[in-house]
Amino acid sequence: MRVHSFNTQRRQLLKLSGLTLGTLLTQPFWASQNSWASSTSLSSVGPLQLSDKNGVRLPKGFTSRIVAISGQNLFGYRWHSAPDGGATFTTDDEGWVYVSNSEIDKKMGGAGALRFNSEGQLISAYSILKNTSRNCSGGTTPWQTWLSCEETERGYVWECAPLGKNKAQVRPELGCFRHEAIAFDVNSNKLYLTEDEPDGCLYRFTPYEIMDSGYVSLDEGFLEVAEVVVSDQAKIIRWHRLPDSSAASIETRKQVKHCTHFNGGEGIWYYRGTIYFTTKGDNRVWTYNTQSHSLHITYDVSHYTSPVLKGVDDITSNELGELLVAEDKGNMQIVILSESTIKPLLQLVGHDQSEVTGLAFSPDGSRLYFSSQRGKTGRNENGVTFEISGF
Repeated sequence: MRVHSFNTQRRQLLKLSGLTLGTLLTQPFWASQNSWASSTSLSSVGPLQLSDKNGVRLPKGFTSRIVAISGQNLFGYRWHSAPDGGATFTTDDEGWVYVSNSEIDKKMGGAGALRFNSEGQLISAYSILKNTSRNCSGGTTPWQTWLSCEETERGYVWECAPLGKNKAQVRPELGCFRHEAIAFDVNSNKLYLTEDEPDGCLYRFTPYEIMDSGYVSLDEGFLEVAEVVVSDQAKIIRWHRLPDSSAASIETRKQVKHCTHFNGGEGIWYYRGTIYFTTKGDNRVWTYNTQSHSLHITYDVSHYTSPVLKGVDDITSNELGELLVAEDKGNMQIVILSESTIKPLLQLVGHDQSEVTGLAFSPDGSRLYFSSQRGKTGRNENGVTFEISGF
């Protein structure tokens, strides 16, 4: 296999340091979106009903299920505390895996996985990452791995195999900073990263190597930081290469004089040429067009006297590109955000000291997974992971 590379000295297959394609799963998540169970717009969902037996308020036609509780023994795996970012992956038996980070510090974090069969029955649970700290959110790759982000001052990104058959690998080229989340642009093979600091930055990673398969290696590449400039009365992003992504002496967000600071970078999501990301400090949802490089504010809480959405955090979308935004506290909702709609999809009752985390649709789009990170008690050891059906 021929390798397309800026580094002509390297001519090797994509091995992912042990995360070989043969041991991964069968189909990228976004490749399966064309066969989603439903493509009905979420704008048609009705008002929230009274809470169900699981404490979830849902529109008519939707049901909830608790699939895991922190501390619960599931097939020999003790479901982790403080469940955070998550994603789903297809399996070769027509089932799927939901992976979930654990945002515990002092090397007690990591990530775990729930495996479901084709009928949606939970058949296995296991660890995919251990001995890391404050694993917050992350992102997926086209070759079916989970990128787990450490939200610490010197945090790294760890690449994990969702089936748990290979040891997770650290990816230092993606930078050393307080990582929050990652989105993979499948058209350009670039990765976009958020930073959870009051003066955090938006980053972009460009791998050096692209294989004939279309996959890239995360072993080598360069990291850039965004500067927002005004051009013809529009805001565009100009990218600057970071001098030192390892932050050996200067923090990454302080290395480039003209970089733009965002107030607490949170979730990030890629959909058809567009990057969406949230900032918690100012309760905004941003939209970046990867072709025109234009940047827009899609949602700003300050524009509303009685906002439906506040405490913006994690973000995802359905196959139609309608956004779902999770709340950190706020009203403990998942809110639908589209050109025509801002309204709640669901609300957790009695979880006031928690946050909604880990939004991820099943590969066929029929189910939505997420967690209440600290449950009803507000304690990390009381997290609850849910599944919603009815899409």
